[in-house]
Amino acid sequence: MIETFRDIASSIGNRFVDAWKVAGGRVVGYPCTFVPDEIMHAAGLLPFRLRGITTTTLSIGDTYFGPVICSYPKCILQLAGQGTYSFLDGAVVVNGCDSMRRLDECWRKASEDIPGTRPPFFHYMGVPHKVTPYSVAWYEEELTGFMKRLQEHFGVEITPDRLAQSIALYNAGRKLLVTIDDMRASPDTPITGADMAAVAIAGSAMPREEYTNSLKKLAKSLRKARPVARGKIRIMVVGSACDDLDFFGLIEQAGAVVVADTMCFGSRSFHDLTDETKDPLSALAQRYLSHKFCPRMFGRYKDRLAFVLEKAEQSSCDGVILQNIRFCDLHGSENGLFERDLEARGIPCMRIEREYGPLMETGRLKMRIDAFFERIARSKRNTA
Repeated sequence: MIETFRDIASSIGNRFVDAWKVAGGRVVGYPCTFVPDEIMHAAGLLPFRLRGITTTTLSIGDTYFGPVICSYPKCILQLAGQGTYSFLDGAVVVNGCDSMRRLDECWRKASEDIPGTRPPFFHYMGVPHKVTPYSVAWYEEELTGFMKRLQEHFGVEITPDRLAQSIALYNAGRKLLVTIDDMRASPDTPITGADMAAVAIAGSAMPREEYTNSLKKLAKSLRKARPVARGKIRIMVVGSACDDLDFFGLIEQAGAVVVADTMCFGSRSFHDLTDETKDPLSALAQRYLSHKFCPRMFGRYKDRLAFVLEKAEQSSCDGVILQNIRFCDLHGSENGLFERDLEARGIPCMRIEREYGPLMETGRLKMRIDAFFERIARSKRNTA
């Protein structure tokens, strides 16, 4: 079961997407967790989170973005320009951050120069930066417009009943993910951080029904699995989007196990549910805009710090790695605040800046990680 999740997380395409396309299904890509999967699912489409792994050059990304900007959206554009995302029938871009907002305009411009770069359906959706009654109402209007365009372009109907069914399905999957994440945080954690990352990533790249069934089987098997964390340093990872299993492998090969995270490819994407008792669209607007654990949301730092502290206590972590993609102003700035406030509470922290995914410099990071773990080990010996 884990091998299937690893295979999906380690590549762009996968056998589930191939089978979906062969059966005549359509796929819509999105780069940020502020796009509700449930709307696309209710339309009979396969929601697919865009990633930039397997990138080996940024010749296209640098041409349209320039060099001094986050490499995550640049890698997505690079793969789109190379034809890697030719299986997409549509894409929706949001202003998750300023770099992600620019993906919309850069992708449109690149498609003028490189035929086939942009899928037939292409939509930009604005997302507010605050959680207030008026911003939730605005976001709901954006979702309504998104639904309307999907229905017109793909010739489908998104009814309230279908939307409610999709919400229930995604909630079921999130509950299972929370269960598995709680197992990871336990003293006898049965799953490595790299494998947990693979499980979470796979959910954004395969049909939800099959994914939820796979989660049920995984949760059952993990209850009987042997612990993998005994005698190892327990680490939590915080910060920028990270869908690279090698990054978690780098940490765990140094003698640790990642027992918790607060990232958008991880626990941040499944820790809360959509209210199934309310109007489906209103409930989605409320749930997705309430992702206050992303630093793009204004005035919510205390909530985010409380979430990090809660995860640190739940997982009994020995230290926190605060990582951000180079030129990520949001996570880079907030990680400085986290370091100050976590260290003040006696939680060892290390801040690192890295390039996204395949562009990551492993040698430098390994040296920093080894030094951090030596600090934690020395502190534990002194305490003992």
